Amino acid sequence: MLPEVVAHRGASAERAEHTLAAYELALAQQAGGLECDVRLTKDGELVCVHDRTLDRTSDGSGVVSTKTLAELNKLSFGDENPGVLTLDDLLGLVRPGVRLFVETKHPVRYGGLVEAKLVALLARHGLARPKDKDESPVVVMSFSQRAILRMRRHAPQLPTVMLTSTRVTPRIGDYVGPSIDRLRTDPDYVAKAGRPTYVWTVDEPADVRLCRELGVRFLATNKPAATAAVLRGTVPGTQPSEMT
Repeated sequence: MLPEVVAHRGASAERAEHTLAAYELALAQQAGGLECDVRLTKDGELVCVHDRTLDRTSDGSGVVSTKTLAELNKLSFGDENPGVLTLDDLLGLVRPGVRLFVETKHPVRYGGLVEAKLVALLARHGLARPKDKDESPVVVMSFSQRAILRMRRHAPQLPTVMLTSTRVTPRIGDYVGPSIDRLRTDPDYVAKAGRPTYVWTVDEPADVRLCRELGVRFLATNKPAATAAVLRGTVPGTQPSEMT
């Protein structure tokens, strides 16, 4: 089985990250999954922003958590995307066969309220209680073990990814999420993990092929179309996977 291509912040190599344009392009490129980061605004809305501050990705500045949704909607996060993308709006793009990977960012001033708000929003969309974890349209991720444990408590039917940037394999999470750097230095990591892997962030063809050869389950990339082409062996220098 080929790794499932997950569009990291959308097709973010071609469109401004965390914008509807980036996610719509990823879907047009037939990405199997979409990835987003979420933070809480001052008035309790979940918005898709990676950084703690607004400086890198918008024409504004300051800390995301100190702004209201109305204030964020006055900013530009991309030439064609006025205002901030809310998770509520992004959930509107979820369709059969497309998985949404939601990363909760920590540490943050609102702590566990992030996961509580996330579960409540997913429940409103009918996505908090999937019948089968492996087929769930939504997967929740974090580098915070406390966040993963909170998700287990609030919504035990939702699958989780315990992200990691260390050599240690976390014991919790339905999936484990090492970086591509980890796999380069320790290609046995996938086999030793004891459960499926979600690998971030994979853009180079050699790294894509490595993930394919090692049996990675989910592959997060800023370039979903190019990555899928490498996996299928439809670009020069690649061979289709022999795995079934």
